[in-house]
Amino acid sequence: MDFTAQPKPATALCGVVSADGKIAYPPGVKEITDKITTDEMIKRLKMVVKTFMDMDQDSEDEKQQYLPLALHLASEFFLRNPNKDVRLLVACCLADIFRIYAPEAPYTSHDKLKDIFLFITRQLKGLEDTKSPQFNRYFYLLENLAWVKSYNICFELEDCNEIFIQLFRTLFSVINNSHNKKVQMHMLDLMSSIIMEGDGVTQELLDSILINLIPAHKNLNKQSFDLAKVLLKRTVQTIEACIANFFNQVLVLGRSSVSDLSEHVFDLIQELFAIDPHLLLSVMPQLEFKLKSNDGEERLAVVRLLAKLFGSKDSDLATQNRPLWQCFLGRFNDIHVPVRLESVKFASHCLMNHPDLAKDLTEYLKVRSHDPEEAIRHDVIVTIITAAKRDLALVNDQLLGFVRERTLDKRWRVRKEAMMGLAQLYKKYCLHGEAGKEAAEKVSWIKDKLLHIYYQNSIDDKLLVEKIFAQYLVPHNLETEERMKCLYYLYASLDPNAVKALNEMWKCQNMLRSHVRELLDLHKQPTANCSAMFGKLMTIAKNLPDPGKAQDFVKKFNQVLGDDEKLRSQLELLISPTCSCKQADVCVREIARKLANPKQPTNPFLEMVKFLLERIAPVHIDSEAISALVKLMNKSIEGTADDEEEGVSPDTAIRSGLELLKVLSFTHPTSFHSAETYESLLQCLRMEDDKVAEAAIQIFRNTGHKIETDLPQIRSTLIPILHQKAKRGTPHQAKQAVHCIHAIFTNKEVQLAQIFEPLSRSLNADVPEQLITPLVSLGHISMLAPDQFASPMKSVVANFIVKDLLMNDRSTGEKNGKLWSPDEEVSPEVLAKVQAIKLLVRWLLGMKNNQSKSANSTLRLLSAMLVSEGDLTEQKRIRTYIGTIYLINIECLRQIFAQKLHKALVKLLLPLEYMAIFALCAKDPVKERRAHARQCLLKNISIRREYIKQNPMATEKLLSLLPEYVVPYMIHLLAHDPDFTRSQDVDQLRDIKECLWFMLEVLMTKNENNSHAFMKKMAENIKLTKDAQSPDESKMNEKLYTVCDVALCVINSKSALCNADSPKDPVLPMKFFTQPEKPKPAGVLGAVNKPLSATGRKPYVRSTGAETGSNINVNSELNPSTGNRSRQFFSPLVFVTITHYLVHLLFFT
Repeated sequence: MDFTAQPKPATALCGVVSADGKIAYPPGVKEITDKITTDEMIKRLKMVVKTFMDMDQDSEDEKQQYLPLALHLASEFFLRNPNKDVRLLVACCLADIFRIYAPEAPYTSHDKLKDIFLFITRQLKGLEDTKSPQFNRYFYLLENLAWVKSYNICFELEDCNEIFIQLFRTLFSVINNSHNKKVQMHMLDLMSSIIMEGDGVTQELLDSILINLIPAHKNLNKQSFDLAKVLLKRTVQTIEACIANFFNQVLVLGRSSVSDLSEHVFDLIQELFAIDPHLLLSVMPQLEFKLKSNDGEERLAVVRLLAKLFGSKDSDLATQNRPLWQCFLGRFNDIHVPVRLESVKFASHCLMNHPDLAKDLTEYLKVRSHDPEEAIRHDVIVTIITAAKRDLALVNDQLLGFVRERTLDKRWRVRKEAMMGLAQLYKKYCLHGEAGKEAAEKVSWIKDKLLHIYYQNSIDDKLLVEKIFAQYLVPHNLETEERMKCLYYLYASLDPNAVKALNEMWKCQNMLRSHVRELLDLHKQPTANCSAMFGKLMTIAKNLPDPGKAQDFVKKFNQVLGDDEKLRSQLELLISPTCSCKQADVCVREIARKLANPKQPTNPFLEMVKFLLERIAPVHIDSEAISALVKLMNKSIEGTADDEEEGVSPDTAIRSGLELLKVLSFTHPTSFHSAETYESLLQCLRMEDDKVAEAAIQIFRNTGHKIETDLPQIRSTLIPILHQKAKRGTPHQAKQAVHCIHAIFTNKEVQLAQIFEPLSRSLNADVPEQLITPLVSLGHISMLAPDQFASPMKSVVANFIVKDLLMNDRSTGEKNGKLWSPDEEVSPEVLAKVQAIKLLVRWLLGMKNNQSKSANSTLRLLSAMLVSEGDLTEQKRIRTYIGTIYLINIECLRQIFAQKLHKALVKLLLPLEYMAIFALCAKDPVKERRAHARQCLLKNISIRREYIKQNPMATEKLLSLLPEYVVPYMIHLLAHDPDFTRSQDVDQLRDIKECLWFMLEVLMTKNENNSHAFMKKMAENIKLTKDAQSPDESKMNEKLYTVCDVALCVINSKSALCNADSPKDPVLPMKFFTQPEKPKPAGVLGAVNKPLSATGRKPYVRSTGAETGSNINVNSELNPSTGNRSRQFFSPLVFVTITHYLVHLLFFT
């Protein structure tokens, strides 16, 4: 601030003069008073400045001569002169005077010294403008002050702090990017001398330095920040104690009033640590104290600060201060969610900047990966993936394992982040190979894990896997050759479960394409079939995210299709078998463009349609892609491929390539139709690898429908090979060869006859090892062409299969003590007999629509084999194939039976009564198998309930679909359990209760439409009937009623809602129960599903003995003591039982 001097008498301006009353001026300089003009004053002052500049400390005479002048220049007239040039020249003179007269200043008054230094400090503001004509004089002033350390004189003043504060503020305010290094150096010299040579730094003076570190000031003037940073570095030894005192006052004592910067302490600590950690040697223990504060927000602020300190790139704080580091790690388990969240976020920077700390972080991240808060689990994944994308070496296998676990998280957001993160890592390190083979090997498991997720029930998971496959595993935007190479080697390196998942993905996409195709076909019909169209729309909606909302969008899309013929044609082209990948991309973009609404930035309808289009669009496979795949396989066969470099052996590449082509032949058969492709497949047929040849035959079977007409040369080459495989190939090759001939040739009768006749004549039971392939071929021929070979097949069955092969044992076999043996350890005779039994069943399947006495006699034969005893080492294998698998106490047989039962039930290929067999699983001693059976049961029940909801026509089939109707079958089955002999036996009743609860627990999970009361009513009604199989046997009926009582007890104890009234009686199956003694009007379930009620229905009377065929105890063995009882029990319904087991269980594969 400039102070304008008030006019004073001339004599007052003279100040202190010499003894004679005069001031001595340099030669040529006249007296300087207020009488002269400003310009003249400036001229004379310049000469004075020049004189003082040339003087040194040794000039004693001159010093004495010009002392009055020095005192005169410190008068108020000059210190408050309104002209800045005058003030500048006076300041330069004063600076030189301090230099000349050092170490003793000519001014003895403390007040005068204070005025002089405040005056000089104000003049330093002129340093701001480097383009000013006077800048050099300002620089001279600064240089002189810094060199002489003139301000050190002020230490003697009581209020020197005011001068220093003003000086520091001035220097920090004027520094800018136009200053050179010399200016900054002199400023630093000036300020550092004050700090290091003084008795201490006051809080106000410290604030004048620290304020420049605050982010707001730092952003305004970076040069002042740099100046403060260098100053602190230079004075660290002196100023550290002052800084420690400041933070102690604020952090520990809570005295925020000591400084205006108290609210910025954490920002200051961060900046000071970055400048020099030694500045905070005494402060860090205070932070440890703050980490344990009871205030969550305070802990959060400290955690944020320390996260930056520990995570900064050049920080060694974690190693230098282990107690603080351990205390900080403890905040990962803080009770306050934001604190845990901030700790997790810090881990990413720490992993990237300090990989040596990964070991310390791993255990804490493991705990947080299971945090109850979704956001924290999500950020754990982001932390690990971010570090891994920077450099895979930064994360260990354990950290990647945490991400792997979270792919199964209960929250979709977390699962999605984990899956997408892993997909990005796979693309970066495996697909692009950015970090070499070692890194690629480290994350090679990702592809399998991602595909395994396709097994999850959530449609969101499935859609994300499909998206990941199309964008990261096999990017669809690659050129065809590169894309197919990626797919070829990916398929070869997948584990079996991942291969199944990928196959299932293609199958689901193909099925959805079929649904859309059928929907378009409905649009082409002259009259709209609303019911069929609604059902198809519901099916399509189930394949999209959030099926509830998707239904509305699919209906809207269907309306648009009905109104827009061009859109329909685009969609038809998209799902056409001949659509190429490039065409598919164009169609998707065109359809999306037509449905887009520019006025609606977020369009949920369009997003849902895009989901549908992405699922049905053939973005990977077309004719060109299949051709590229075949060429790759040919290179593997020729040995010119990069198989070894890709990490797979040539044999594995060939076999996997053919398996891949086989799968694609189901989903994209039209794309295979080219001579080049079929020539390559013929080459595979000639290879020695049995599985390769088998896959090639199956591809011909799936895709060769037009070979006969379009490619006669391929046909003529293929026929003899198929004949040879049917006669002398492996059993699997023989099966596929017969089916291939039947599928693709018009003269199949002639072709099959040419195989049948020589094989039937060459059958020889004395050479069983040569029987297996002929029996397989004959069995499949008899199934595919039963009418053509009815008579000769009857002769083969009667004269050879039964009399010569099954009824005669040519070898005794060797007992090995095993419950189950693989094919390699079983004698050829037993393997031949197993194939003979399969042939019988295939023959029966061929005759399923014919009334034949041969079928009855064959069933009697199988019945006899069911109840006959045999050598356990050999005949167990035969039992497996005739339907008593689950009843024998052999672990592998139970597992096989349970899987086949589930597979047929889940596809609705078996009637509901077969589900009752799952109740027996409660007796299985192995916990894992019980759990697996329960999952199968849950799946079956949910599928049936969903089917009823989605299909309005299902109301007519409630008796065979509604899961609750399994209860009477289950009760009847348990009543006939051979282990249940006494109705009063507590242990037996306990077993019955466990079996009932195993089924009822799943059924009673929800009380949908009063289903608990409905099941209770069924059990009560059964007590009014008799066992239809033994109506006059009191003991059997007593057991039936006892099981009902146990069921009622279980239902009553597990549900308080079962006592509600059931408005209508359920219908009981007449095959198992007689009519009630007190007739009641027959009706269908009305309380279970209100929209599905239908009065006046006849009872369901399906002819079946499934339950009674399963009455042998799971834990009982077929030994002589129980054999008679088993035969007596099986006799009434054995034919029905065998029919169901053979037809519905074993051959729905």
